[in-house]
Amino acid sequence: MRDIVVLIFLTACIIAATKKPWWGVLSLAVFSYLNPHAYAWGFVRSLPAYYVLFLVLAVSTFATDDKQPIPKDWRIPVFISLWIYFIFTTALAPLQEIAWAKFIFICKIFAPFYFTWVLINTREKLYYLISTIGASIGIVAVKGGVFAIITAFGYRVYGPPNTQFEDNNLFAVAMLMAIPLLLVLEKELTKKWLKTGIMLTIPVIYAASLSSWSRGALLTMIALTFMLISDSKRKHLMIPVIIAGAFILIPAMPEEWFGRMHTLETYEEDLSAMSRIEAWVDGWNYALSHPFTGAGFDGWIHVTMRDWHSSYIEMLAEHGFIAFGLWISLLVGSVFSLTGLKRKAKRIDGMEWVIHYSSMVRASIICYMIGTAFLGLSYWDLIYHLIFISVLIKQFAAKEFSEREELRSEQFPSKAKPINVQAFKQK
Repeated sequence: MRDIVVLIFLTACIIAATKKPWWGVLSLAVFSYLNPHAYAWGFVRSLPAYYVLFLVLAVSTFATDDKQPIPKDWRIPVFISLWIYFIFTTALAPLQEIAWAKFIFICKIFAPFYFTWVLINTREKLYYLISTIGASIGIVAVKGGVFAIITAFGYRVYGPPNTQFEDNNLFAVAMLMAIPLLLVLEKELTKKWLKTGIMLTIPVIYAASLSSWSRGALLTMIALTFMLISDSKRKHLMIPVIIAGAFILIPAMPEEWFGRMHTLETYEEDLSAMSRIEAWVDGWNYALSHPFTGAGFDGWIHVTMRDWHSSYIEMLAEHGFIAFGLWISLLVGSVFSLTGLKRKAKRIDGMEWVIHYSSMVRASIICYMIGTAFLGLSYWDLIYHLIFISVLIKQFAAKEFSEREELRSEQFPSKAKPINVQAFKQK
């Protein structure tokens, strides 16, 4: 029965991508983050649903006129440069077969971003993309949260099987990154029951993240909570709710959970923590001795025989300092860009959406930067999606700002002042 349902859904997505290609971008997001085929039991489980959708979308994109040129933003050439640099490091990797296999896998992750660049050409489409990503992860997260609450947090919550975030630690970070995206979805809904429903899912997702038993997720959760409070206009309501939630959830956690979290303070006595530190030291030393090439994809097998357990060490040790500089510039640059957009939009009437989108997407990126300091997720499609979403926010904000100023100049020509639109675009 599950196979039939998933097959019907896949067929509907293919038809949608054929009719309106930008719907195909949303469909790819669903199959990337919700992974409906992973819950099937029969032949659909092994069906290459994502790649079928990709091929259909490629043909539809070529045929449609409803697309825009690739946005002129520095992050896109930097991303392409990083991708090309991977060819160089892979060609010189000590484990050629493993490195090339991983490179091909990475290409399958990176190639579909082209559709996001050219088909998401309006703010409305961008809203639906953000909402689809948030809802796709959120549905699975709520399922995990309900399970955690029913079982009194006695078991760990895991992500969809056979996905990049199947592991409990990875899934915990993904769930927390989805919360700000769900708040973007909630903000523009008009039906009160839908808005209330989404707001009620957030504590459930918090519960699921706690039940992952991930120490990195706990740090990420604390940071996310402070960011949400900082960006909220209802701090006087949020703070009591969070305090009340902590008083309810924390006592419900089992003793084993507290023992695991306590190792954040006593990491010297924890074998798992010390193993990670040893891998980080090995990765750093290897990067120093191979500063331009690193060890190639999955280089931990050659260098330290331990998973890197850090996106930063993973990128640095596997591809060297140049690749690391390109990669970290995408993350930090996007955070600064969104911060600048938010600051600029505050001075312009009617640009509240820019403030909210910038705040929430920035929060998701920061969650990634904190959470994956302890997890190897350098090539995760979610973070690159968020980077390109921030590119599109900047593009649509600049366009709307220009249109508003142009209209103002026509209505009040005597009061019009010179407009520095280029300064806004550079934020």
